[in-house]
Amino acid sequence: MLQKKSGEKKSFAQIMNSDSVSGYIFILPFVIGFLVFTVFPMLASLVLSFTDYDMLSAPVFVGLKNYKQMFTQDPLIYKTLFNTFYFTVTSVPLKLAFALMVAMLLVNTNKITSIYRAMFYLPSMVGGSVAIAVLWRRMFAGDGLVNALLGAVGLPDDVYWLGNENTAIWTLIILAVWQFGSPMLIFVAGLKQIPSSLYEAATVDGAGPVRKFFKITLPMLSPTIFFNLIMQMIGALTAFTQCFIITNGKPLDSTLFYAVYLYRQSLTYSNMGYGSAMAWLMVVIIGTLTAIVFKTSDKWVYEG
Repeated sequence: MLQKKSGEKKSFAQIMNSDSVSGYIFILPFVIGFLVFTVFPMLASLVLSFTDYDMLSAPVFVGLKNYKQMFTQDPLIYKTLFNTFYFTVTSVPLKLAFALMVAMLLVNTNKITSIYRAMFYLPSMVGGSVAIAVLWRRMFAGDGLVNALLGAVGLPDDVYWLGNENTAIWTLIILAVWQFGSPMLIFVAGLKQIPSSLYEAATVDGAGPVRKFFKITLPMLSPTIFFNLIMQMIGALTAFTQCFIITNGKPLDSTLFYAVYLYRQSLTYSNMGYGSAMAWLMVVIIGTLTAIVFKTSDKWVYEG
């Protein structure tokens, strides 16, 4: 049989049957969705951040006016940033610590371990819903379940959790920590990848549980901690539902998160240009913090 010349063109059917074309066809819906629902809205918001746009009339180009207003004429920007950062630096470490603790308890598999894992993961599935936020608000009301439990054990039961500037944000932090299921499952997967031979060797050398944890578990788990830290940090910086439903920024804007204030400016006050500028400020903040974590990762993330 004569061999085909190397320069002979492939037929259309041969091209369509090739693995590379099939792969492109399968990823095409995702690429289209990514471009239409992510890339285009981001570019549109960037353009709108330089305009005065109330969603009823055509955008009017105003240059850097929105950005100047944010930093020089809007004190609530700094207040909401402080509230958001306080929520982030408090809730994220607590959530990760609690998730790791539970993961270490559930890493050994038995007949009922999967049931416990599902139970602990459930808050992460429903914790961000409006229904849970409403329930949480009712629990911390003056006549809610929390005060009832405090009264049952002889403690003061007249605490107004949602009306006190010092305690209101902690109701949101507790809710965030309660949603520890997602990082917990990731920690469980990471713990299963640590070779048991390392613990056996440490036991032979006389190492106790505490030393094993700090010398073996944490270093070997550091890539998983790094991933969870990035994801939970981004989630906390963009938290919305908890604040919007439970406190709506009250009292005295002490729980007003940046995402909720952005929502108010964009949709409540119909100031979409200013809201777009706020959104890009948060993009820069998240990008900067993520870059810092990546830059410092070589000092604490074990890659061996």
